[in-house]
Amino acid sequence: MTKRRLGRSELFIDPLVLGTNVIGGTVDEKTSFDILDAYVAEGFTAIDTADSYSRWIPGNDSESEKIIGRWIKARGNRDKVLVFTKVGSDMGQGHRDLSAKWIIEEVEHSLKRLQTDYIDLYQSHWPDPNTPQEETLEAHDRLVKAGKVRSIGTSNHDVALLGEALEISRRRGFARYETIQNEFNLYSREKFSGALQELCVTEEVSGIHYFGLARGFLTGKYRVPADAAKSPRGKGVVDNYFNDRGFRILAALDKVSARTGAALSEIALAWVAAQPGVAAPIASATSVEQVKSLARGARLTLGEEDLEELTEAGK
Repeated sequence: MTKRRLGRSELFIDPLVLGTNVIGGTVDEKTSFDILDAYVAEGFTAIDTADSYSRWIPGNDSESEKIIGRWIKARGNRDKVLVFTKVGSDMGQGHRDLSAKWIIEEVEHSLKRLQTDYIDLYQSHWPDPNTPQEETLEAHDRLVKAGKVRSIGTSNHDVALLGEALEISRRRGFARYETIQNEFNLYSREKFSGALQELCVTEEVSGIHYFGLARGFLTGKYRVPADAAKSPRGKGVVDNYFNDRGFRILAALDKVSARTGAALSEIALAWVAAQPGVAAPIASATSVEQVKSLARGARLTLGEEDLEELTEAGK
């Protein structure tokens, strides 16, 4: 694997980021430690979380950051991993918040939960229509200058918002967004493809995209509605992906799998990583075996015929 630079920053990663929205939620602490251990044992370093993971589960309060922090302390490996987290989600205040006051306060909470004195990549999680981007970027810049954050990124922003943010940073001399984290996979491309992707290529902003496996659909385990009914996430899969385009993509994945011997999930991740402007897909795991499969996907290089067939199937 060849390491990829995140934007114009000093951060370099292999083409895989471990998503941790399941840690502390559907995955308990012991299993989470096993997954994190397996991930770094495979040679990867980038771990993505957020202050809000997994507050949607009753009784949980930022469990993902807390467990990652305990794992880092137990392993003594802070200098060997890259910690990405996010700010801006509703943490009980009733709205999304990228105000300077909230960012300056909330970064301290994330640092405490993660048991570290710096965050490698601090990301604006969602747009906040009530806060000017200039205020948000100035707050991020203060954190970078203070050494609490190495680089900043954004998530769920469109081309207009990212373009405006880059211009503000350029004009004011602020730290700029080096990454963007949007939904992007073989099926769902509209939140990155087109003008936003072109801007990222031109401005050297790296995509690190979530839902690389389309909520599990691109693993191939959902073929008919009866398959989906067996999974807690099945209803959403049926609603969103069981259509002609979804079936075309699965058929193309099957063909590439027959040629390469790779699993469908590995091929789907390799396709994301091969797209212009993308540094890596983000993918989560609920077992050590899934981590090993993610690693194989990161190491897989698809041929031009494979890439073209997959791209066409999802148009």
